[in-house]
Amino acid sequence: MKTVCELNQCAGCMACLEVCPVKAVHIQDSIRFYNAFIDPDRCTGCHRCHSICPVHTPPGQTEPILWKQGWASDSTVRKAAASGGIASAIEMSFVRQGGVVYSCLFQAGKFQFKKAENLEIVRQFAGSQYVKSSPEGIYTEILRYLRDGRKVLFVGLPCQAAAVKNFTKSHKNLYLIDLVCHGTPSPVLLDMFLHDQGISLNGIRRISFRRKNQFRLAADGRDIAAGVWDAYTTAFCDAVFYTESCYSCRYAQIHRVSDLTLGDSWGSQLPMPQQKLGISLILCQNKKGKNLLLSAEIHLEEVDLEKAVSCNHQLQHPSFRHRKRDRFFDEVEQTRNVQRSVWKCFPIKFLKKSIKSFLIKQRSSLWKESHGQQT
Repeated sequence: MKTVCELNQCAGCMACLEVCPVKAVHIQDSIRFYNAFIDPDRCTGCHRCHSICPVHTPPGQTEPILWKQGWASDSTVRKAAASGGIASAIEMSFVRQGGVVYSCLFQAGKFQFKKAENLEIVRQFAGSQYVKSSPEGIYTEILRYLRDGRKVLFVGLPCQAAAVKNFTKSHKNLYLIDLVCHGTPSPVLLDMFLHDQGISLNGIRRISFRRKNQFRLAADGRDIAAGVWDAYTTAFCDAVFYTESCYSCRYAQIHRVSDLTLGDSWGSQLPMPQQKLGISLILCQNKKGKNLLLSAEIHLEEVDLEKAVSCNHQLQHPSFRHRKRDRFFDEVEQTRNVQRSVWKCFPIKFLKKSIKSFLIKQRSSLWKESHGQQT
C-alpha cells in the first residue's frame, strides 16, 4: 500500500487519521519506525492527508526575533517542572484569560494530549516525557474551538505543532509552543522496559523521566535504578532508539514552526543555585509569542543565543543515528527485553553503572542500619 509520506519517515502526528473523510489511513508502529499506510480500496484521491502531513507538506518556519532564558515566578510552578516552568506559567495565564490549552500527559497507561480549561489540569502537564505521544483525536476539536472564537494554545513537539498548524490553516486564534526535541522512541519500548522491571505501564499512576538535571526514570515515585541512569534513559540520551524519522527531522533547526520555542538553557552563565532550580531557554518568533510571554508570571534574563544553540544541537541539526541502533533493535525483536538489549550494546558502560548502583544501595543500607541503631 501507499504511504502518506516517504516510507519509514512518518512522525506519528496522527493528523492524517482525522483528516481522511473515508478512514483510508492507518498507522503502523514497528518500534523502529512509524508508517501511515493508505488503503487503495478506500482512498478517493483527495490528498487531504498529504496536505496536513508535517513531513510531506511542512508549514513555514521563522527565525527567532528575540531569545531569553528564565523561569516561572511562582516557585512551586518552577519546582514541579523539568526545567524552569515557563510552559506551565504561560498555560496558567492562558486559561485564566479564558483560553483552551492542549498538551500531553500520562493517563491510563498512555501518553496522550488532553484539553485544559482550568489550573488543575494544567498542573498535570508539568514535566518532560521522553516517549512518542499521540495527539490523535484533538485536531478536529481544536479547529472547532477556533471557529467558535476561542483562543487555543497547543504545546507539543515541533512535528506535532506543524501538523496542528496545517490542519487549522494557521488560524488567527491559534497559539503554538514547540519544545526543543532530541527525538522520541515508540511507547512500546517503554512498556517493554518497564515490563523487564516487573512494572506494568497500565498499572502505574505517575511516571517521570527526569528531576531537573537528573535524568532518571521513575514510576510512582520510585527510581528504576539507584543513583544512576537506567537502561531506558541511557538509550534515550545516546539517541539509540528513536523512530527513524527523528534522525532526519526538518524541524531541528534555528528556524521554528511555532510562536514560541522552549527548552533547557544548557550552558547558562547564571549562578549555579539558579541552574539547579531549573532555567528554561526561550525563543520567540513573532508578536503572538511576545504576547504569551508578556501575559505570564515569569522572570526573564538575557541569554547568549550562540552559546545556547551550541549547547542545544537540536537547534542546528537532528540527533545523529547511533551506530548501534540496528543491533539494538535486532536484539529487542529477538528477546523482547529492552534492558538486556542495551546491556549487550554497551557492556562496559553498564558494568560501571551496575557497580555504582550496587555501591549506592550498600551505602544506603549501612546508613539506615546505623541510623536505626542510634535511635
